[in-house]
Order: sequence, then C-alpha cells, then structure tokens
Amino acid sequence: MTATRTHLSEDLARLSLKPGDLVMVHASLRAIGPVEGGADSVIGAILDTIGPEGTMVMVLGVDHSAREAVKHLPEAEQVEALKAQAPVDIRTAAADPEIGALAEAFRTTPGVIVGLHPDSRFAAIGPAAERIVRDIPLHDYLGPDSPLDRLCDKQGKILRLGADENTVTALHLAEYYAGVADKRRARRWYHITDDAGSRVVHVDSLDNSDGIAAWDGDYFGDILNEFLASGKASFGRVGRARAELFSANDIVCFGSKWMTAHLNPKKRAS
Repeated sequence: MTATRTHLSEDLARLSLKPGDLVMVHASLRAIGPVEGGADSVIGAILDTIGPEGTMVMVLGVDHSAREAVKHLPEAEQVEALKAQAPVDIRTAAADPEIGALAEAFRTTPGVIVGLHPDSRFAAIGPAAERIVRDIPLHDYLGPDSPLDRLCDKQGKILRLGADENTVTALHLAEYYAGVADKRRARRWYHITDDAGSRVVHVDSLDNSDGIAAWDGDYFGDILNEFLASGKASFGRVGRARAELFSANDIVCFGSKWMTAHLNPKKRAS
C-alpha cells in the first residue's frame, strides 16, 4: 500500500507529535516505504502535524566529497591540496549524501533556512528556524550554543522515522557535557565560499567521527537502545517505519550520564 501525506500526518499525530512542536527529524525514506509525492509529502506531513507555530529541523551537513581524497595528507599538504580544488559554496551545496535523500529534499523546500557552517549545516523552517540555525560557533559547533543546545533550550523533540540506531545527532551535545577525561578532538580543513568570499578554514571540535573515547562499536547505538528501554519515548509506525518521538533534553541528559559512567579510562579498563 502506498501511503499519502494525510496518512503520514495521522500516524505522526498518534505518535504524539503536536501543533507548535519544535522537532528535529532523522528519517529513512526507504524505511517509510512508498509515499505519494515522495520526500516532499513526508516533509509536508510533518509540517501539517506541527502546524504554522511549529518548527522542523534537520541536519544537512555538506557534500565535501572532493575533500575525502586529501584528508589523509599531513596538515600543511592538505591545505595546499584544498587550495588547488574548487571551493564548496556552502550556501548552495547539496546535503551530505550519507545523511539521506530527505535532507536534500528539505534543503530545497521553499521557506527552509539553511545555516552556513562549513562542516555541519543545519536547516529549519518555522518560527524558531532563525534562532536554531543562524550564527553558530565555528569551533565546537555541536556543543554549547549549537543548534542542538538551542533545540534543548527551547524544549525541542527528536523524531526518528526508521533511522539507523546510531543516528541521534543530539548525543554529540551530550559528549560536551559528559564528565569524560581526555576527550578526543579533531581538526578538519575545508575550502569554502560563502558571503565572506572564498577561503580555506579549519574547524576544531570533539571527535564526532570516531568518538570522544575508545569503545567497542558505536556507543551512540548503545545509548539510544538503553534510553528507549527506559520508557521516555513514544513509539509507533509512520508509514512502514518504526517511529520514536522523545525529548531532546531527556536523551542529552541520559547520554551525558551514560558516557560519564562508561567512557572514562578506569571504567573502560574494568
């Protein structure tokens, strides 16, 4: 059966998504299944459910695929190699393909505001959109005063529609608040164009690729599964996808405590 925009909106309402909600979305179109109108109808169903007073947020990232060929080089060589490449215009660049097709559809939705961070762009539509995505820190862009921090400050929710278990971007904020010793950090270089012109820039942050500490597997998935088992989420089906809706604050607090308990060296040794 092919779902319609109305069907999806009804599913979302049963999940307890409400008018006026501020919601960050992680979704797999494949998991949702066939929908009349495709990605646009999925986005439309979410917007129908939260109404004009609600705000929808997604992570877009940036398609920096050309950078992948040089990121292994020593820093000085990497910078020179990037200078030889055409810059990526972060105002118009496609979303990171690894995030999924819904992110690119959302980027091009009329009325969506796209942030201009060179590494981790967020996009949003609705009354809180400007506050969520504009003027975020260049460094530690998933920590304090990040879109994630602002989402929590405004009592936002997280909606997962068939997304991978390691896909909970808000847990990167938990990494900043976790009491973990010697957190791993990373530096990345980019050749970009934006309103300020073309330039090579670097971004410093906690290591949001390999994690802030050694762990057997992906600890985001472990945290999510334990959090969902704690009873603090709503469950249902949206289309064919398993769906979960929960408070951003709740999972950040849960994740921070979990990391503090599990990722410190003495805990890992035991």
